[in-house]
Amino acid sequence: MSLIAALQAVLGPKGLITDHDAMAPMLEDWRGRYRGDALCIARPATTEQVCEVVRLCAAQQVPVLAQGGNTGLVGGSVPAGQGPAPVIINLERMRTLHRIDTVNNSIEVDAGCVLAAVQEAAREAGRLYPVSLGAEGSCQVGGTIATNAGGISVLRYGNTRENVLGLEVVLADGSLWSELRGLRKDNTGYDLKHLFIGSEGTLGIITRAVLKLHPLPTASAVAWVGVQTVGQATELLVQARQAFGPTLSAFELMNQLQLDLVVEHVPDRRSPLSSAFPWHVLIEVSDMQGGAALDDALTALLEKACEQGLVDDAALAANDAQRQALWEIRHSVSEANKKAGVGLTTDCAVPASAITEFVERSTEAIAALAPTAQIVAVGHMGDGNIHFIPFFTHAAWQALPDQAAIAVGLRRAVNDIAFSLQGTFSAEHGVGQTSLGEMSQYKSSASLALMRAVKKALDPAGLFNPGRLLPPEHN
Repeated sequence: MSLIAALQAVLGPKGLITDHDAMAPMLEDWRGRYRGDALCIARPATTEQVCEVVRLCAAQQVPVLAQGGNTGLVGGSVPAGQGPAPVIINLERMRTLHRIDTVNNSIEVDAGCVLAAVQEAAREAGRLYPVSLGAEGSCQVGGTIATNAGGISVLRYGNTRENVLGLEVVLADGSLWSELRGLRKDNTGYDLKHLFIGSEGTLGIITRAVLKLHPLPTASAVAWVGVQTVGQATELLVQARQAFGPTLSAFELMNQLQLDLVVEHVPDRRSPLSSAFPWHVLIEVSDMQGGAALDDALTALLEKACEQGLVDDAALAANDAQRQALWEIRHSVSEANKKAGVGLTTDCAVPASAITEFVERSTEAIAALAPTAQIVAVGHMGDGNIHFIPFFTHAAWQALPDQAAIAVGLRRAVNDIAFSLQGTFSAEHGVGQTSLGEMSQYKSSASLALMRAVKKALDPAGLFNPGRLLPPEHN
């Protein structure tokens, strides 16, 4: 029996896509920059079906690529353009919310659950699942775990890794590893779930997870702030942390060009301030009570900052609708940038104390390498993660003589600066295809050797998501 026939027998008529036109949307990343081919797309409805699909592929040495919502920014969820065509295992049919435990503050979900659905289920139970990002309406939980997604709430709640209590994972031979007890303390050896968090599907396929929930804040204060320099924004961050402690939920940074692109290219987005400023900050403070008190405290912080010359203007949201409108600006940046031109997205993080130097040096490097490039900057300043993006209009991009080389050179220049400041080239997006070469450039030989040893132990045939995360080993 052929592999396709065997998969059809396991998955049924709704569980396998072989028509090329029907597969096409899942073979290309959402920005249209990476495209590959696949033998077929398996759409299992149960963990048992995932296990059987992997067994069948392993028996015939066919690569396997796990896919969630396909919202990634580094090409990690679509086939590469070279090598044997894989079987894509798309988990969109596995969307069961199994149970919420409000005493343990945990929720057990299938990997195919959309992140926004998990957030809503938590809210309905009076709890918060804090991982939040622009793609939350379409990205899936399994993908956020496989990439250790960050987002806007890392400052207070941490990355996805800090919010996972247990996992169920299908291994490369089709066997199942399951630790779904939802414990916060289990000191019985290696905490194996952390091998799979951030592994980008190279070690196993996540099929179910127990996620950590938190008390649901019932009051919040949100402000949009205009400043002249990144240094002023940094000092405002220091003062906000001192004033609010753990109730400081978000501190986002954006330059004026990024705001302009959102206002121009995304419907119903308006600038919160009447004047333009070089830099903008979005601040959120949240707590279990005291909405008016939070507004007063945030107002007091901003008034003091104005007196100190740190802040030029600010708008405090007066109600939920205004708070939502401010956050919609932040969540619209990827959509705006895609429409406006070509952005060479970077995902650097540096210590917060080094952000100003990172921005200044990166600005100079980009101007020297690509005079027609503009700079779009947006990021999570509270955790040091700044997406510093060389940006081209469509016309400027088409006029470049060697687009691929320029893209590599610009990203490498920005990443070099981050690395020199004790930073990283990938804070939350993952490695995927975009940053595969950076692993050899910046990871130590000892780190790569350990990672390859783990890969060989868990996937000795190298069938899971080949050509991702780990660069080829040169003998």
